[in-house]
Amino acid sequence: MKRRTFCQSSLAAAAAVTSPIGRVLAAGGKIAAFVPEIQAVSRAGGEVVLTEAEVREFGESLYGQLLMPGNDGYDQARIIWNGMFDQRPALIAHCAGVTDVMNAVDFSRTHDLLIAVRGGGHSISGKSSCNGGIMIDLSPMQGVRVDPLTRTARVQAGVLLNKLDHEAQRFGLAVTTGTTSHTGLAGLTLGGGLGRLGRVFGLTCDNLLSADIVTADGQYRHLSADENTDLFWGIRGGGGNFGIVTSFEYQLHPFGPDFLGGALIYPISQMKDVLNFYSEFSLTAPDELNVGAVTTIPPNGKGMIIIGILYAGDDA
Repeated sequence: MKRRTFCQSSLAAAAAVTSPIGRVLAAGGKIAAFVPEIQAVSRAGGEVVLTEAEVREFGESLYGQLLMPGNDGYDQARIIWNGMFDQRPALIAHCAGVTDVMNAVDFSRTHDLLIAVRGGGHSISGKSSCNGGIMIDLSPMQGVRVDPLTRTARVQAGVLLNKLDHEAQRFGLAVTTGTTSHTGLAGLTLGGGLGRLGRVFGLTCDNLLSADIVTADGQYRHLSADENTDLFWGIRGGGGNFGIVTSFEYQLHPFGPDFLGGALIYPISQMKDVLNFYSEFSLTAPDELNVGAVTTIPPNGKGMIIIGILYAGDDA
């Protein structure tokens, strides 16, 4: 190879990798993924055609990656917890921060794209993804900051329950979260947030002090009891349709790291007696005691009823 040809090729490759869109191409590993037109789906289910220039400009506006079908990592990125939903977004925007979220919302609004927002990806109804639209993926946003003096935590929208527990328990603090460690805090909070500490500390949304949100107009807003109060009221259990919440501030409470809890397991043949007792006992159980019942059939086919117990009161 001639020296001039080699230098020109090297410079071109370096420019592609160091520019923002080059990061996308390098991450995807297939420049051919940037086809002249991308067929997408609108909010109403119609067809939207995105040109290469439009997609390239969008990719340049992101600090995180932009993935499309055919890119390395696309198939892994589109997987959500409920495997019944095998959906293929036209675009997946890995948002590294609030600016990426604002840019993704602006792009989606401009082109009237169908939007799915992924926090922890644990939506049982598959709403964390979509077919043909854009997945705005918040999973790269993993910041957690616990303040042991004010007993508060500021948590970004991609964080799972186990990460907040890990950080808060270092200081003997906790907030009501769900019962599965790989659930996302964002969806849990926006849906209300049932958990084993709820009888003592209230729902997850009851412990929400403030939040940051990007609304449909692409604007960033801070929500609290004193600021944008209507929106703050709405997101505390009202679901994720008011905008994309990018961070949450929670009130924490002294709890743990040691506690009393466990499970009682009975054969399914005793379900009637167990549930009758559970129903009567629950009427007078103290708030510090959380008791939940679930039935299941494991692979061996022997059905069982499980009573989960957690006591959050004084050891004495």
